[in-house]
Amino acid sequence: MTEDTFISHLMELRDRLLRSLLAIGAVAIALSIWPGIGGVYDLLAWPMIQSLPEGTRMIATGVISPVLVPLKVTLLAAFMIALPYVLYQVWAFVAPGLYAHEKRVALPLVIGSSALFLMGVAYCYFVVFGMVFQAIHSLAPQAITPAPDIEAYLNFVITMFLAFGITFEIPLAQVVLVRSGVVTVEKLTAIRPYVIVGAFVIAAVVTPPDVLSQLLLAIPMCVLYEVGILVSRLLGKVRPLGDEGKIPEAEEGRGS
Repeated sequence: MTEDTFISHLMELRDRLLRSLLAIGAVAIALSIWPGIGGVYDLLAWPMIQSLPEGTRMIATGVISPVLVPLKVTLLAAFMIALPYVLYQVWAFVAPGLYAHEKRVALPLVIGSSALFLMGVAYCYFVVFGMVFQAIHSLAPQAITPAPDIEAYLNFVITMFLAFGITFEIPLAQVVLVRSGVVTVEKLTAIRPYVIVGAFVIAAVVTPPDVLSQLLLAIPMCVLYEVGILVSRLLGKVRPLGDEGKIPEAEEGRGS
């Protein structure tokens, strides 16, 4: 009986992974038709192109880079577009094994973390890239003609997207820690000076070696930390479930 249950879970996991991959593939095919893999890459490269001197273009040093790199960007864009459906498949697979009170917490966490990550990516693309690229090229010597490699640019963009996406998760992480009783709001407030120093150290490591990009990451980290403290204070701390906080047996059943 146990073995049959295990096999059925594996089959369900396989089906949901297949559905997720098919969704990503369908979006990727649609993007390849319009605007095309070149159009998708042009959209990603737009902040860099806007900062380059008139008539300057990006270059490709690899033999198959002109096709391979835009294809990677298209797949990345397809994954981000299909992310809600992928998360739904993850939720549908996990939900039957959760208690009722766990379901009430897990779903908002999944939605909130996804929304905050996408907000971080949007902030990086629309605000940070334009300012950073303009600053870098304005400081470059006149004897140098900038011609960024498309693969190096993609690696840089992914690193920055991850850095800013994870940064925007800070308030959610604080709320979870406070509500679960791991830390208190007072403790978060007390370690604020160390967090500020750590924010600038992290920004110096993950961003280009210029002051502007470091500030554009470190300052939001500090602001988001304060937002996390404020939200945690407003929501308060939920006491860990004890004898007086147990979920009724009728509600505890998994899959309810």
